[in-house]
Amino acid sequence: MTEVLRVDLTNPDPDIIARAAACLRRGGLVAFPTETVYGLGVHALDSAAVLNLFAAKERPANDPLIVHVTSVDDLALLVAEVPATARELAARFWPGPLTIVMRRSAAVPDAVTAGLATVAIRVPSHPVARALIAAARIPVAAPSANLFSRPSPTAAAHVMADLGGRIDMILDAGPTHVGVESTVVDVSQDPPVILRPGVIGFDLLRTVMPHVGVLSDQPAEVAMPSPGLLTRHYSPHTPLLLYEGSRAASLALMERDARHSIDEGKRVVVLAFAEDIERVEPWAAQVVRLGNEANSAEVAARLYAALREADACRGDVILMRTLTSTDALGIAIGDRLRRAAAGRVVRE
Repeated sequence: MTEVLRVDLTNPDPDIIARAAACLRRGGLVAFPTETVYGLGVHALDSAAVLNLFAAKERPANDPLIVHVTSVDDLALLVAEVPATARELAARFWPGPLTIVMRRSAAVPDAVTAGLATVAIRVPSHPVARALIAAARIPVAAPSANLFSRPSPTAAAHVMADLGGRIDMILDAGPTHVGVESTVVDVSQDPPVILRPGVIGFDLLRTVMPHVGVLSDQPAEVAMPSPGLLTRHYSPHTPLLLYEGSRAASLALMERDARHSIDEGKRVVVLAFAEDIERVEPWAAQVVRLGNEANSAEVAARLYAALREADACRGDVILMRTLTSTDALGIAIGDRLRRAAAGRVVRE
């Protein structure tokens, strides 16, 4: 049985937090909210518990975990050294949705790092996450609290849908507010490299690291330098077809393909921005609303829940166009959607 404990977002009950912390210390699996998505926490230095986490998520061993701590002072146990760049990034962006990859110490199990010489670490800003890690007094490895390759959970109900009966406990503090996973930057190499885009974007990172680069695609069979880099990830069960390009061209191509699918007797579900509702309703069997395209923060917070809702419509195909925004969240959303579509991308 998975126990679900409701906690107040800003003032979590110390007794509930203490129960969850004790569960982590004894090797249990506890899902908890962060500002990005819900994470599935485990004692990061307990190899057996980490392996149980991989089994519960059905996660491949070449996909490393992010270790969550409460402050930069906790790094000494986990890394061989703290580069000056990492300290600058931590001072600017921690607590918050930035993960920093550094050379690991011998204390970190291979299972956490996919056998790599580096470890990914962040300090979350969510009050419940911070209270839990502080009470546990251990580093907490926490990937997203979902079955592997499914859309990440932004509410406790999503965690239960995927992992109910597989994990010990869920701390339910309501929906997360960022909605997409943290930015990941690797400072173990020179120049540093952004491994995964997020709400902290290239322009902000460049104020600390003027020469920061961006990772190229990685072969799926090797150990990933960061979570979230596999070609298929964040995916609904229903095939997602993603359209990239201008709004007008994408909508025209979506309608063309939708009508072709309808002629074949298929049921078409559309994930639509508010601006597109009237355009797609005449030919979509069902429309799931994403929010206003001009508000990328609204879309990011809604994205994974909308993917799950579209899946629940039981269509034969889901159609969606990506954001035309090039801000940090727009880029992060585009990255997640390309992986959710698993290569099924139509460009004008």
